[in-house]
Amino acid sequence: MKIKNLALAFAIVSIGLGVGCKKKSDPAPAEGPNTMVIPLQSVVQSKVSLGVDAPILAVLAGSSITNTGATVITGNIGLSPGTSIGGFPPGVIYGTQHINDNIAKQAKLDLTSAYNDAAGRTSTDIVTLSGNIGGLTLTPGLYKSTSSLAVSSGDLTFSANGDTGAVFIIQIASSLTTTSGRQVILSDGAMASNIFWQVGSSATFGTTSVFKGTVMAMQSITFDTGATLDGKALAQAGGVTLEGNTIVIQ
Repeated sequence: MKIKNLALAFAIVSIGLGVGCKKKSDPAPAEGPNTMVIPLQSVVQSKVSLGVDAPILAVLAGSSITNTGATVITGNIGLSPGTSIGGFPPGVIYGTQHINDNIAKQAKLDLTSAYNDAAGRTSTDIVTLSGNIGGLTLTPGLYKSTSSLAVSSGDLTFSANGDTGAVFIIQIASSLTTTSGRQVILSDGAMASNIFWQVGSSATFGTTSVFKGTVMAMQSITFDTGATLDGKALAQAGGVTLEGNTIVIQ
């Protein structure tokens, strides 16, 4: 009997220790910045042409443009084939609204051509990206993702290596997102007007995030509270949703 009691006690202690060990290993490690080393590309990319009318628009949408809060847009806005633009005021536009007029219609055609151009670019030294690209430094060239990309757990830097004409093209098969407070940083001559994001579905910019470049989304573009963009927000089929944002055309 004494031996049985000792064996039972040992078993109970072993189970307790096992449970305790499991509890200590449960928490997942926090996601850190991406540490991928980006190789230099030898193939030089030319700028994506936005045609005649799309370049004059800071915001372009297909279905609607909706704003809440004190959004400020420096540049023209366009909408086609939709007719619904709401929230200005309180939003302010330092430019002209083009609602399903000839400029907006031509801009949509220009956007289609520009989107297809960016999506169709090829290179012998294209760099493949995936998942979280926060923490990376991208140098000039062509980048491709076969799924979605996110700027999270670190800021994203574009470095032009001293060439102010250097072009960056990022092909994204699905969505683009940034988490709250994340930034896109321009370094060593990089310019927002030379960065082109081809987004296969929709783009969402998190609260107070800072973004750079021309965003060409097949569906919609959403700016959460306080997010800013130096560039252009161009949505092919869906709407553009704004909430106390700052957009400056580049």
